[in-house]
Amino acid sequence: MTFLDPEERRFLEAVSKINYVNPFLPERIDFEREALQADFDESKANWNLLGDDPDFHLVNTRKITNRAYPILVKLQEHLKKSVKVTPRELELYEDTALFLLYHYYAQQFKDLIIDPQKGQTYKFFKEFAQYWGRLFDIDGYNLPKGEETAHVFACIFQVRRAFLYIFRAIVGRSSVAANLRASVWNSIFTHDMQRYRRTFFQCMGDFVTLIIGPTGSGKELVATAIGRSRYIPFHSETLTFENDFAESFFPINLAALPTTLVESELFGHRRGAFTGAIEDRRGWLEVCPPEGTVFLDEIGELDPLIQVKLLRVMQARTFQSLGSTKTLAFEGKIVAATHRDIHLSMETGKFRKDLYYRLCSDIITTPSLYQQIHESPEVIWDLVGYIAQRIAGSEGERLAEEVKSWIRDKLGLDYTWPGNIRELEQCVRNIMIRREYRPAMEKPQEQDDGFFASMREGKLSLEAICRLYCTRIYNQVGSYAETARRLKIDRRTVKKYVG
Repeated sequence: MTFLDPEERRFLEAVSKINYVNPFLPERIDFEREALQADFDESKANWNLLGDDPDFHLVNTRKITNRAYPILVKLQEHLKKSVKVTPRELELYEDTALFLLYHYYAQQFKDLIIDPQKGQTYKFFKEFAQYWGRLFDIDGYNLPKGEETAHVFACIFQVRRAFLYIFRAIVGRSSVAANLRASVWNSIFTHDMQRYRRTFFQCMGDFVTLIIGPTGSGKELVATAIGRSRYIPFHSETLTFENDFAESFFPINLAALPTTLVESELFGHRRGAFTGAIEDRRGWLEVCPPEGTVFLDEIGELDPLIQVKLLRVMQARTFQSLGSTKTLAFEGKIVAATHRDIHLSMETGKFRKDLYYRLCSDIITTPSLYQQIHESPEVIWDLVGYIAQRIAGSEGERLAEEVKSWIRDKLGLDYTWPGNIRELEQCVRNIMIRREYRPAMEKPQEQDDGFFASMREGKLSLEAICRLYCTRIYNQVGSYAETARRLKIDRRTVKKYVG
């Protein structure tokens, strides 16, 4: 016997899909539309591409929660009367209850993420546990148990952090930005949220994430979003999480330090291990807790000898400090990034292939700013507004208008931003301070005129033309791989001409 009418059943099936889909994929919008049908608000449909605060645009989600609650209460009443329901109805009841719990506490979690307080206890867990008991403590049914309460509370907190940090890290209304958000979400949870909740939350730290993209394209922002969105166990006795998510991310720029210091930063050292080592020092691999993340920026610059040591960390999850024979365990997650063409580096022997195959289980590619603007021109204005607000506070809106005017009048809308988002940020800062921005890579028009004149007169060799043209495209996109794709040649050929 079924206690859901066809319309209620159809609606809850859509809610179940929404509950577990990647929120940054187009399918999320499709499932919302499927749930609400004629009541779906198309003007707020693609909130993923509307910019600013995503919560402001979740009109359809709020409609779904309002419609789901009375249906859930109806099912709950049947369950409490020990009325037999179908297995699928029981699953729909559980999924809808979890959906409503998440959205009921979303704002409270958001407030604590945006303004974390030291020593904060999550006292509203007691209320959460009471609701949990009312929803699931029903005899005779295979529903989530009381011991799962703290785990689901931790999962909801993680989902909330991931949603906010991903949106904060990846600004823009282009589909390129939306796809990048979806890719980062999968790096945190995998594509199967149900399986993640059941078991995978325990082992995601075992998987290395490699972020590839041109310099200045936001690789560190993506790494930070991943690092601060990891699962952290919650202790119901003390009403605290095991670790502070804001202090569990440990970045190191491998290109900025000499080899000895890189080893010391990563592995730590004992007193006397090298000249200047006057006391013991714990490295990031030792300091990092199981729920933490070590970010290795510019891993393509890593010395081959340290590559061997890092390979051991990834294979055996163990390491030794400099000057010590004691084996230590690494229990956190590694995220690495490079702007280098890693495949070319392997071919030339600069990067170990066995290390790459430890890195490549999860790869994220950050697009250049040029790619984003080319696909969606308004992205540049979204980013200008975001950057101006961040660096100028209450004056952000006025500063953004000044920057927009400068870009339109002086740089032109076809400027390719070879330094990507990092260059755009410096543009905003320059205009704030000096009311102007002069790109370092800006080339006088006469150079272009001279280039084309030489071609017309037949003064350039084929080698020179290839070199100049490849370099021009590379400066636009900031990537050997993307240059090769556009020119339909091998990346080794690009490397040869660009140098």
